[in-house]
Amino acid sequence: MAENDMTHSLLRELPEPIRVLGELSLDLRWSWCHGTDSLWQMLDGDLWTRTRNPWLILQLMPAKRLQELAGDARFLEELDDVLSKCREYLQTRTPWEDIRPAHFQGPIAYFSMEFGITEVLPVYSGGLGVLSGDHLKTASDLGVPMVGIGLLYQEGYFRQMLDAHGRQIELYPANLPDTLPISAVRGDDGQRLIVPVDLPGRTLRLLVWRAQIGRVPLYLLDSNDPLNSPADRGITGQLYGGGKENRLTQEIALGIGGWRLLELLGLDPAVCHLNEGHAALVTLERARAFMRRHEVGFWTALWATRAGNVFTTHTPVAAAFDTFPVELLAQYGRDYANDLGLPPEHLLALGRQRGDPGEPFNMAFLAARTCGRINAVSRLHGEVSRRIFGDLYPRWPQREVPIGHVTNGVHMPSWDSEHADQLWTNACGKKRWLGETKRLGEGIAAVPDEQLWDMRAAARRDLVQYARQRLESQLAQRGADRKTLTRSRDVLDPNALTLGFARRFTEYKRPAMLLRDAERLARLLGNAARPVQLIVAGKAHAHDELGKSYIAQWSAFAHREDVRARAVFLEDYDIALASRMVQGVDVWINTPRRAWEACGTSGMKVLVNGGLNLSEQDGWWDEAYSPQVGWGVNGSADIGGPQDDEREAELLYRLLESEVVPEFYRRDVGGLPRQWIARLRASMTQLTPQFSTNRMLLEYVRDYYLPAAEDYAHRAADGATLARSLWQWERQIRHRWHEVHAGRLEVARGDDGWTFSLPVYLGDLAIDSVAAQLYAEPTAGESQAMFSMQPVGPVPGAVNGVMFRAQIETQRPASDFTARLVPHHPHAKVPLESNRICWFDR
Repeated sequence: MAENDMTHSLLRELPEPIRVLGELSLDLRWSWCHGTDSLWQMLDGDLWTRTRNPWLILQLMPAKRLQELAGDARFLEELDDVLSKCREYLQTRTPWEDIRPAHFQGPIAYFSMEFGITEVLPVYSGGLGVLSGDHLKTASDLGVPMVGIGLLYQEGYFRQMLDAHGRQIELYPANLPDTLPISAVRGDDGQRLIVPVDLPGRTLRLLVWRAQIGRVPLYLLDSNDPLNSPADRGITGQLYGGGKENRLTQEIALGIGGWRLLELLGLDPAVCHLNEGHAALVTLERARAFMRRHEVGFWTALWATRAGNVFTTHTPVAAAFDTFPVELLAQYGRDYANDLGLPPEHLLALGRQRGDPGEPFNMAFLAARTCGRINAVSRLHGEVSRRIFGDLYPRWPQREVPIGHVTNGVHMPSWDSEHADQLWTNACGKKRWLGETKRLGEGIAAVPDEQLWDMRAAARRDLVQYARQRLESQLAQRGADRKTLTRSRDVLDPNALTLGFARRFTEYKRPAMLLRDAERLARLLGNAARPVQLIVAGKAHAHDELGKSYIAQWSAFAHREDVRARAVFLEDYDIALASRMVQGVDVWINTPRRAWEACGTSGMKVLVNGGLNLSEQDGWWDEAYSPQVGWGVNGSADIGGPQDDEREAELLYRLLESEVVPEFYRRDVGGLPRQWIARLRASMTQLTPQFSTNRMLLEYVRDYYLPAAEDYAHRAADGATLARSLWQWERQIRHRWHEVHAGRLEVARGDDGWTFSLPVYLGDLAIDSVAAQLYAEPTAGESQAMFSMQPVGPVPGAVNGVMFRAQIETQRPASDFTARLVPHHPHAKVPLESNRICWFDR
């Protein structure tokens, strides 16, 4: 069992009265619980403002100052207060204690390529990582037993600067572990814990670091061990950097190395949650460990462990799946396949659709075939995912492709401003985000209009001040002259309608949509009677030249003399900048092509702060939008394309000009925009609880984690008896399915519907190995229909022929119904785990 040394990296011993500061600085709960802010401010106000990293402050502070604080009664009183609140947090009864089944064993292991906890731990690039961070934070708040598994990148994702022409420059400063709020993990012998992973011709050594997220540990694997080769030390060099081989070795480290780390820690997870397909290899390593422990073959082990794996897909287009050339998989997977007792081609088949010679290995397909539950991240994305994964379930109706959805949420305490936090605290209490959130809206409904508007005004004022400071800093870094720097201090107006647009700059997000008619936008911003201002931020991938061109366009627009004071582009979009923007903007704009953004959580972050959304009806906004809570660009009914851009840009301009701006400036005699306040109140009360990670995580617990843990426990019990039975059943289905056929479907009219009879010839399959069903596609006003047919006796003169029959009460014509046969086992998930199907026309 490895242990975590919480203080080994400190450059000095802290004086005894304040020794606990080391532990406090390594608990990243300070990133969302701002009750400790005053403590860090008292350490060194300037360093706290510049770094927001208590651990680094402790490293940099002079010893004399630390001694002073150890004798400072006011500081020690503040420290005692912080410690008391920490103890209260840890001792408070959590929702998990009321939910947890008595038989639940082991933690939930959450695997992700990136984690966005705080900007001072830069192992994230964007939305996927921020979601992962919010997931862990909420698990801590709700007491859900979770452990995070990720990678520690030596450079992380790039930092952004713009040159004098507005072109993006990528910078890669080193992540020095001693400056990060993480600690080395050591074994019982006091030595650094090393996770070994075999690669072709050598063994990769992975160091382990731990970040503490409240109650939840996050373990980060690091290939930068001096005993690795220079190339292997760089495996965890950059997030989403390098070529295919580098990405594959990262995913081997995350998946295979991640599971081996859990074993070294003495942890046996009940559930493995894969946040995207990057970690799909953990499902194979989990099965391999099960093989050793229970002395079974690979397929039996997979039938057992698959039940305890959950796969969340975030991909809206098949082209974005993580794929690798077969030759590369053969190089890295040949020996591993041998360890699994599989021919290499059988291992490759798990990540391929058809097995054509040139077909690459698809990590999402591997995850889909080795996980017992799959979910998309919004209702609309669920529909998209059932389409793009549909080829894995040939001839199954798209609606029955086994992918559900859990709409993402955001960790509201991480994104609320101090003004919003105080308003919510007064209305709903300090512990409002530590449990169910369904009734929180009732408190906000009772807040007077004046308080809501004061909160918004204060948050907007803070954003304007922050934007000015950040703009001046980035201009100074570029070497701007004094006049330019002076002018930067006067941009924006704390009383003007403030729009925000920030995201990854890529073509499908249409980041330049507002610039399709730049003169029209300039007129909107420059209206002296109803001024509007715009803050823009975002990065393009280092190799996305089109995305970089959009950034250059925005930079050029923001430098126009007629809009200079009303539009700014802020560089280096990260968690710190994102939090400031979502706290202060009045309207968050989002313009993806419909069905191209899986969820899009940035707009959720404004909800708690009283910001409003103006967005394409895509992702989460497709299910959240109503005219009472914001504005929707009602785009394509199905999947958007370039042909929609001009029409939807016109809709966007029109909404701004005719609805958004007039409503903001329509004031009563007291100066209050009552209609605007009513809209933001509706948004806060209806949407904030619904799109919090509290709701999201409790859905995962109820619908995914607990059922997955129970299924895994059943399949693994008694020497994996049920898993063995399921594998034997599947072998019979594989080998005998071709023998199944049926005769003519006979139909007779009944009093209230129809009677259907189908003679089925099962070959050598047992009758309880298959299910006969009647299926009807949905029609207008009618959902799809599926009815089970029951065996009523043998088919005369036939060997293993069975007559199936169903009586259906329905007004639909008999021609709507088609008979089909599918595999059946009371403990198997069909078609997820067995995708065969036979259809029989009348």
